[in-house]
Amino acid sequence: MGRSRGQKSRDKNKASLPQVPKNMKSDGNDVEFSQEIADQADLEAQARANAANQRVRSRKK
Repeated sequence: MGRSRGQKSRDKNKASLPQVPKNMKSDGNDVEFSQEIADQADLEAQARANAANQRVRSRKK
């Protein structure tokens, strides 16, 4: 009977959830990297990742 009178019982929590500022969000990259123990594959992967990041940054501007 409560639903037919316009009373919504679900999703009450959505409006009260706190918003996280962009500077506090993490991108999920929690990988430790040591230049001393890196092999050639690691260096190539790092170069590809840097190139991809530069392409993404240039598209945003």
